[in-house]
Amino acid sequence: MQFRQQYKRCILKRIYESWQWWLLLLPAAIYVCIFEYGPMYGLQIAFKSYRPRLGIIGSEWVGLEHFIRFVNQPNFWKMIRNTLSITLYSLATFPCPVIFALMLNEVYQLRLKKTMQMITYAPHFMSEVVVCSLVWMMLDRANGPTNNIITFFGGERIPFMTVPEYFSSIYVWSGVWQNLGWNSILYISALASISPELVEAARIDGANRFQIIRHVNIPGILPTIAITFIMRTGGLLSVGYSKIFLLQNDLNLDTSQVISTYVYNVGLIDGQFSYSSAIGLFNNVVNIIVLLLANFVVKRATSTGLF
Repeated sequence: MQFRQQYKRCILKRIYESWQWWLLLLPAAIYVCIFEYGPMYGLQIAFKSYRPRLGIIGSEWVGLEHFIRFVNQPNFWKMIRNTLSITLYSLATFPCPVIFALMLNEVYQLRLKKTMQMITYAPHFMSEVVVCSLVWMMLDRANGPTNNIITFFGGERIPFMTVPEYFSSIYVWSGVWQNLGWNSILYISALASISPELVEAARIDGANRFQIIRHVNIPGILPTIAITFIMRTGGLLSVGYSKIFLLQNDLNLDTSQVISTYVYNVGLIDGQFSYSSAIGLFNNVVNIIVLLLANFVVKRATSTGLF
C-alpha cells in the first residue's frame, strides 16, 4: 500500500514538473476524444433498427440481423472479391516507393534530386477529382493520348474505362503515380539517418553501389518498411469510395462494385443507416484481425512490429 502511494506521488510529481508538455498535448487529446472516440457511441446502431425520430437509445434492438443480411446479400462474394483484388493489387505495388527512394538516394546532383522530388510530389496535392479527370482524358477512346499512341503503332483503339478487366489496373497504377513521391518521403528520411561511416566502410571493402544498397541501405530502412507494410495490410478491405465512384460506370460495375461504394449507396442514398453501419463495423473488424496477423508474422520475421 505504501509502495503504491509513493509510486502515485512520483507520477504526480513528474506530471507537475513537466506540466507545459502536458498542456501542449491537451488539444490533441481533446481532438482524439471528440472526433475519434466520441463517434464510437453511435456504433450501437449497427445492432439496432435505427429510426431518427426514436434516437439511438429508443430504436429497436435487432442484434446481428444486419450482419446476417449483408452476408446473405447476393453480391456479397462479388464485392469481397472486387475489394480484395484491388487491395491486394495495391499491396503488390508496396515496394515501388521503397525502390524509388533507393534510386533517389543514389542521385548525388542536388539540383536534379530536388527536381525529381518536386515532380513526383506534385500529383499528391491534386484532388481525386482532378486525378480521375486526367485518367478519363488519358484513356479516352476517341481522343485519348494512350489510344492515339496505340493507333500510331497500328493497333486498335481500346475502351479502357468500359472494360471491367482493366479497372483494377487503372485504379492501382493511377494511385501509384499520384502517391509515389509522397510515400517515399519516409524511406528517404530513413536512408538519411544511415551512418555515412557504414557506407564508407563498405566502399573501402570493395562493395559496389548495388552491394551497398543490398547490405547497408535496405537493412538500415527495414524496420521502417516493416512498420509501413503492417499499416498497409491493416486496410485490406478498405478502399476509398470517392475514387472508385469517380472511375465507376455501368459497364465496369462488375469489377468496380466494392464494399465502400455499396455502403455509400445503401447508407447515404437509400438511408439505411443501421445496415450501412453494420457493414462498416464488419469491415473494420476484419481489418483489425488482418492487422494483428500481419504484425505477428512480420514481427516473427524481422523482429520489428507495431507492438
